[in-house]
Amino acid sequence: MVIVVVTLILGVLLGVLLLIPRILKSDNGKEAVSNSKSEASKLYTKAEVSLHNKRTDCWIIINEKVYDVTSYVEEHPGGDAILAHAGDDSTEGFFGPQHATRVFDMIDDFYIGNVEK
Repeated sequence: MVIVVVTLILGVLLGVLLLIPRILKSDNGKEAVSNSKSEASKLYTKAEVSLHNKRTDCWIIINEKVYDVTSYVEEHPGGDAILAHAGDDSTEGFFGPQHATRVFDMIDDFYIGNVEK
């Protein structure tokens, strides 16, 4: 009986921990979506993106699109792994097996433009 109660409590706590970042981000997500529409044609060179390579200023490239993930760095479930390609192409890592399918919906909130060819 004790094991069942502890399991339920841990399940609820885990659920809350997973939902809080999405709830807190919901206002910012709306703003980011509106920004992505207004800047959809913004082009960045790879040199420009490479300047944004820190925890406090983190841009990544995925499939020739540029994303400002600075606000997500601290929330990233994989810890500092997101910084491995900060300011660079993260396409291969992004599509790795470690990501749940929800990440593919979330990434659009961080879109700021495209890589200049």
